[in-house]
Amino acid sequence: MTANKPVESAHARILLNRLDEINALDKSGLSSSEKKSLRKEARAIKSELKRANGGVYLSVGAIIIIVLLLILLL
Repeated sequence: MTANKPVESAHARILLNRLDEINALDKSGLSSSEKKSLRKEARAIKSELKRANGGVYLSVGAIIIIVLLLILLL
C-alpha cells in the first residue's frame, strides 16, 4: 500500500486501489493529455487520503516559537 498508516474506511481502500491501478497502468501507449489527467487524478487521490488521515502538522518555525516560549516561561 502507498499509505504509511493502516486504512480504516472503505472509501480510503477504494482510493488506494485506484491509485495502485494508476501506478500499474502501462502509460507508454497514452497521449500526453491522458498522462496529464492521470497525474492530476493521482495527486487528487493522494491529497484526499492525506486529509482523511487527519493529524496535526507543525512547521519548523512553529516548533521554534513554541520552544522559545517554553524557555522564556520556564
